[in-house]
Amino acid sequence: MEDQVRSLLLFGLISWTTTFLLLRKSLPKRSFGFCSRVVSTIHATIAVTLASFSVEDWTCPVCPAASKPTPLQAKTLVVTLSYLIYDLVCCFFDKQFNLDNSFHHLVSIVGIGAGLTLQKSGSELVAALWVTELSSPFLHLRELLKELGYRDTNLNLAADVSFAVIFTVGRMVAGPHILYATLTASNPVLIKVMSLGLQLVSAFWFYKIARMVKYKLTKRTTTLKKVA
Repeated sequence: MEDQVRSLLLFGLISWTTTFLLLRKSLPKRSFGFCSRVVSTIHATIAVTLASFSVEDWTCPVCPAASKPTPLQAKTLVVTLSYLIYDLVCCFFDKQFNLDNSFHHLVSIVGIGAGLTLQKSGSELVAALWVTELSSPFLHLRELLKELGYRDTNLNLAADVSFAVIFTVGRMVAGPHILYATLTASNPVLIKVMSLGLQLVSAFWFYKIARMVKYKLTKRTTTLKKVA
């Protein structure tokens, strides 16, 4: 099992890096961030799909609690672990370095790594992965649309609102439930601490997103009044 995890982790790192380099070569007019977000969108789609298939019981996604990851759960977690490591390194080459995003990556890497190493928390980690990645495509769509020339359009506003709604339901409704399940089960202390850290980052991002949506809606309302 450990050899398979290492092999899949290495394969993932090579695959994400290669995909990014191919995008940079095939899209020379697009920015570093644009290509990086395309890779992130690909990862989010794969991660949510794999996580959906690896949930053992949809009536209780975090069950069985504190359990050993199943083979499919382990593969799902390794795919995301390889992406997070790739993307964390990628962040240091981007001119727009984001401290809170890097902290989020570090917390996630340590949490997933601990789960795979200790062979615990398979259900909780997969549930958290599903919740955190579900809003990612909409997050990246917002920025991709801006670079494609759709800034301040109805399409961009729709992407903003969709992202905000999915993020809020996932991170601020389902997220605390997963955190509670993780903290009350017999999970390793390290995984409990990382889960709490992830929820705190989510709460901070929720505050920023709420301000963003309020600004966008106020700006749009003001513009419509002027036009009228």
